Amino acid sequence: MDDMISHSEDETKRIAAKFAARAQAGSVVALRGGLGAGKTAFSSGVLAALGAPGPFQSPTFVIMHRYDLSESSSQGILRVYHIDAYRIHDPDDLARLGFEEWITDPEGIVLLEWPERVESILPEDIVEVSLEWVSETERRITWKS
Repeated sequence: MDDMISHSEDETKRIAAKFAARAQAGSVVALRGGLGAGKTAFSSGVLAALGAPGPFQSPTFVIMHRYDLSESSSQGILRVYHIDAYRIHDPDDLARLGFEEWITDPEGIVLLEWPERVESILPEDIVEVSLEWVSETERRITWKS
């Protein structure tokens, strides 16, 4: 398990780049944390580190942004699906949008914000990333794969 403290959005993105260096194609990454904990900043850091074309925006209102990488990462990742399930009230709604295709893409990686909203349709072998407030200026970021 990795456990790091971030003091800023930029630091969160640098920590995310370290995570991205170990990410594997076919992974589903569940980003857990409250509002403002840094899930989108973490996702942006992963996307940038993998070479996705920016700008990076939260998919809160569109549910999912797909980023095609110009070349394969060293881990074989060609696509990143950034999903925000905050507005999903029924996991079947996400399933109808193509969630099964995204999570089974062998050359893709899924970054899923608010996974607790769709817990019932998540695969068993997910990578958990937790972002939590420690103080007004610090966030603890932990992950286990």
